[in-house]
Order: sequence, then C-alpha cells, then structure tokens
Amino acid sequence: QLQLVESGGGLVQPGGSLRLSCAASGFDLDYYGIGWFRQVPGKEREGVSCISANIASTNYADSVKGRFTISRDNAKNTVYLQMNSLKPEDTAVYYCAADLEALCVIKIPAAYEYDYWGQGTQVAVSS
Repeated sequence: QLQLVESGGGLVQPGGSLRLSCAASGFDLDYYGIGWFRQVPGKEREGVSCISANIASTNYADSVKGRFTISRDNAKNTVYLQMNSLKPEDTAVYYCAADLEALCVIKIPAAYEYDYWGQGTQVAVSS
C-alpha cells in the first residue's frame, strides 16, 4: 500500500524553526516529484515548495523563499522541509504529496497534479 506520512509539526514561537519529514512506504520515492502544501480552514491548499525526482530543481512560494528549504534523502525514502524564521502566517496543516509526472521546473505544480498525499501535520506559530 502506497503511503506518505508527515511528521515534525508542532507549536513554535515566531522566529523559531521546525523540520517536517515526509516518509514514504510501499513505493520508492526516488522516481517521484514531491510537493509540500499547506492549508488553513476556509482557504485553498497552497503550494509551498517542490523538488524534482532527480533533485535537479526546487521551487518555493514567494512567501517562504529564503526561509524554507526542501531536501530529499532517497536512501531513507524521505523528503524534508526545513522551516526557519517562522511567522504566525505560516500556521497551517502541512501536507506532502508525490507524483511520477508532476514537474517542478518553473513553478510548484498545482495540488491536483499530485496523486499521493499524506495525512498532514499541524504547524502552529504563536507566542
């Protein structure tokens, strides 16, 4: 069974850091492009970052550029999202998604382009 599991969310003060993990089971992430999305109640799911299967390209939403870093460890079948200098507006449920064909070249693919999704992990930034 193909499964993605996010972890690493929590409550952090503004300016703090968190590292989210997205671990895959049942399939080899090596060949999949990965996206990180976030969603707050009443709003559409927003693309945060993506990374291509061959790690050749990454993209970030303007709101997180310079603060977030996406990376992948294919040996561990895991993708990470390092989040630094967190702001209250980063508060959301964060999801990772995987797809064989979603390209991460010019921009973050839309959510509908990803076939596989994790269950989400809550990130709350508050003092």
